[in-house]
Amino acid sequence: MTEAEAGSLAAFREDPTHILTTLLDLSEVESTGGDEELFVGSTHRQPLPRVFGGQVLAQSLIAAMRTVDADRTVHSMHGYFLRSGDAKKPITFGVQQLRDGRSFSARRVHAYQDDLPILSMIASFQTHSEGVNHASTMPAGIPDPESLPTTADLLGSLDHPVAKHWAYERPFDIRHVDPALYVQGSAEKTPHNMVWMKTFGPMPDDANLQQAALAYASDYTLLESILRQHGLSWVTPGMNVASLDHAMWWHRPVRVDEWLLYVQESPSAQGARGLATGKIFNRAGQHVATVAQEGMVRVQPETLGGSAS
Repeated sequence: MTEAEAGSLAAFREDPTHILTTLLDLSEVESTGGDEELFVGSTHRQPLPRVFGGQVLAQSLIAAMRTVDADRTVHSMHGYFLRSGDAKKPITFGVQQLRDGRSFSARRVHAYQDDLPILSMIASFQTHSEGVNHASTMPAGIPDPESLPTTADLLGSLDHPVAKHWAYERPFDIRHVDPALYVQGSAEKTPHNMVWMKTFGPMPDDANLQQAALAYASDYTLLESILRQHGLSWVTPGMNVASLDHAMWWHRPVRVDEWLLYVQESPSAQGARGLATGKIFNRAGQHVATVAQEGMVRVQPETLGGSAS
């Protein structure tokens, strides 16, 4: 590790929330004459070669937000992960203004590395409007997050760079309601997964930043609803997992520096792909967002006993 990397790691561990806000603070660059407004984002040091997908989603949203009137907030996004991002390189974000109507605005964002797109996304924004109102109910009887082990409690003693990164270098505190799948599969095979999550420290009172940070965190653990159904863990030998697409809808104002319950379910898995959906509730029980993602999940047949059960 270089001296600069060591300094960056020390700063991250001292204030991980600041690192998250730094990641989301994109730099605008001069357009080359095309129809895109261009921005550049950085990444923080991590042991894996691929950029975390949630980072690319969040930065793409921030880029789109920079081009929309301040009275319009994001209510949905739909994106495809096209290539793996290189965690050692900056990312360029090109924003196309598709439409600005009376109430809605639409933006297309492409995230580039080496002039190749790694993510393609469309986001929609809306001015505040009154209308019908109903919502899902948060599950009852869920343990409080303070009673559950932290990722550092589970992985902090393991001498492995990925374990150390998950334990100490992520900006979100993630606490599993059911036993975590970091190193061991679930004895109970069920297509359900739940985690509490929040940033380790306070975030600015900026609705756009809060929404983008939630997009960042929405990529954590979602595919575990697939793994849990098949008794798999993140270290299952020969397993290859990657996000293919990601959709998200924001329903109500949210603060990511307060505890959120992420309720996840996998309705189907087939053809080396699995679909996972998630509902996010604040601690008061309000349904603040919904997420859907399909992921590639390739596993050796002998791992599943020759069955796709």
